Amino acid sequence: MSRKYKIGYTQGVFDMFHIGHLNLLNHAKEMCDYLIVGVNSDRLVEEYKHKSTVIKENDRLAIVSNIKAVDQCFLTDTLDKLAILQQIRYDVIFIGDDWKGNERWEKTERDLQKEGIDLIYLPHTAGVSSTSLREIKGL
Repeated sequence: MSRKYKIGYTQGVFDMFHIGHLNLLNHAKEMCDYLIVGVNSDRLVEEYKHKSTVIKENDRLAIVSNIKAVDQCFLTDTLDKLAILQQIRYDVIFIGDDWKGNERWEKTERDLQKEGIDLIYLPHTAGVSSTSLREIKGL
């Protein structure tokens, strides 16, 4: 398959790394030559989710950076995709389709379109999430 995009970007917490995370990263990589992943810092997760991660940021960064589909990985302290675009250039951003219709992502999509950046919703892996794993384990 020929790849449509040169540089792709995605971002997430990647807490309790699971098959849904792996599917997202692999699907993203299928659509670009070079995949960059932002791993949300512990402080950022506390700030917007109001909960602590189970796996701390340096361990999550190590896990994600060792996934075959990931070409570059870094810790990020912002959800602002335009600010990240100023740090690293990318042609496309990938997000799970479970975020489709979310007000924040609709605004992000409009903002990125002005910069010539596409937003692609990738299929969410049904039945698995870090939140559901936390509930099952009573965390």
